[in-house]
Amino acid sequence: MVDRRRIVRQWRQGAARVLVTLVRAEGSSYRGPGAHLLIGVDGREYAGCISGGCLEAEVVRKAAWMVRDGAVVERYSTLFDDTAEIPFGLGCGGVVDLLLEPAETAECRALLEAMEASLGGAEARVATWLPEDGRPLARAVFGADGKLRFASQGLSAAEIAAANVAGQVGVVASGSAQVYLETLLPPQRLFVLGAGDDAKPVATMAALLGWRVTVADGRAQLARVERFPEAERVVAIQSAAELEIRADDAAVLMTHSYEQDRALLTELLGASAVPGYIGLLGASHRSSLLVSEAAAKLGRSVAECCERVWAPVGLDLGGEGAEAIALAVIAEVQAWTQGKLDSAGIRLGRLTAERVAQLIEKDGASVERYTQTQCALGTTK
Repeated sequence: MVDRRRIVRQWRQGAARVLVTLVRAEGSSYRGPGAHLLIGVDGREYAGCISGGCLEAEVVRKAAWMVRDGAVVERYSTLFDDTAEIPFGLGCGGVVDLLLEPAETAECRALLEAMEASLGGAEARVATWLPEDGRPLARAVFGADGKLRFASQGLSAAEIAAANVAGQVGVVASGSAQVYLETLLPPQRLFVLGAGDDAKPVATMAALLGWRVTVADGRAQLARVERFPEAERVVAIQSAAELEIRADDAAVLMTHSYEQDRALLTELLGASAVPGYIGLLGASHRSSLLVSEAAAKLGRSVAECCERVWAPVGLDLGGEGAEAIALAVIAEVQAWTQGKLDSAGIRLGRLTAERVAQLIEKDGASVERYTQTQCALGTTK
C-alpha cells in the first residue's frame, strides 16, 4: 500500500513515463500479482517495486525502449538457464510476467486515477486486456458497486460485462484474449485510541505500511496534530461513535486510563459494526477486568466478548519500551489483516519438521534450485 502512495505522488508530480505491473507469477516470487513500479521521465527515478530490488535496475534501464510501440508483456525467469544472457542471481526459483505500458495513455491514467481514489477509501476493480497477437492493451475500471468508470475504445459491451467479476485476481482467459483482473482495496484503517507518548511509534509504524491512521483521545491536550504528524487524523473525542469505525477496521485501546478504556471497549463491543480487530493494551489482569465489566454492561457473556478482543495486545516478540511494544502491536494487526492468525492468535504456516519433509518431497526442492539461478528475459506469446 505504501508503494501505491509513492506511485501516485510521483505521478501527480508529473514524473511518469512507464508503468510496470506484475501480472503473473509462477513458482516463488518476492512480489505477487498487483505489484506496481512507476518509472520517471528521466528514466532513472522510480516508485514502487516488483521484486526484492533485483529486477528493477534492468527493467528501468530498458522500459522506455520496450514500450516504444506500445504496451508489452515481458517474462523474467529466476530459474537456472545456462543460455541466459542476463544474470540477476535472484534465487527465487520462479517466473514473473510484467506488463509495461506508456504512462501518457488514457488507459494508464485511468489506472493511476483509480489507485489515487483507492487511497481515499474508494475500492476499484480493474480489468486489463493484455497486448498480444497485434491487439493493443485495453482496460476497464469499475467501482466497488460494479458501475463502469472507464472503458477503452473498441471494447464491446459483452467483453466489459464479462470482465466485471468481483473477487477474482490474476490473469484469466476471456475468449481468445488474456485479461488481468486486479482489485484496488483501500488501505487498512487503524484507530489508535489513546494519544500518549507510547502511541507515537504505533502511528508511525502503521503509516510506514501505508495504513490510514486515526489517533483519538478524550484528552485534548494529548490529541494534537503536531504530536502525530504521520497520522491522517488526530481528534479529541467524547465517544467512539464519533469515529464511525467499521467492521473491517482495527482499533487499539491504549489510553492508560481504566475508565476511558472501559467506556471505549464497551462502545466498540456494543456497536452495530464491531471492528474486526480490538487490541487492548495492559496487563492480563487489567484486561480481564475490562472485558468482564464490558460484558456485564452489554448483557453478554465474557466468552463472547473475549472472541472479539486481542489481549494482551501484540505478538509476543519480547523486548521492552514503546518502540518494541509498537512493533508487537503492528505485527499482530498486520498478521490479522492477512489472515495469518488462528483463533488463539498463533501465527499460521510455521515450519515444523513434518512440514519441512512434506515440502521437500512435494516440490522436489534442491539447493541447486536456489544457488544456481539466473534470469532469462523473453516476450510472452
